[in-house]
Amino acid sequence: MWEDDKRFEKTYSQGTMSTMEIWVDKKTGVNYLYHAHGYGAGLTVMLAADGKPLVTPEKIEANLR
Repeated sequence: MWEDDKRFEKTYSQGTMSTMEIWVDKKTGVNYLYHAHGYGAGLTVMLAADGKPLVTPEKIEANLR
């Protein structure tokens, strides 16, 4: 798989033993929060104040070109 074919992009990361990351789906622009600690990990969609998925619009526009 080529680098350009990757659907998700990590846009934020903090921590080493306990990590928190934000991933963006480059096709839809939807943001996801990933948290890992020890042997456990979780992934969830990030929500805007109105309860809808948090979308990064420029990611969608970039992929439509």
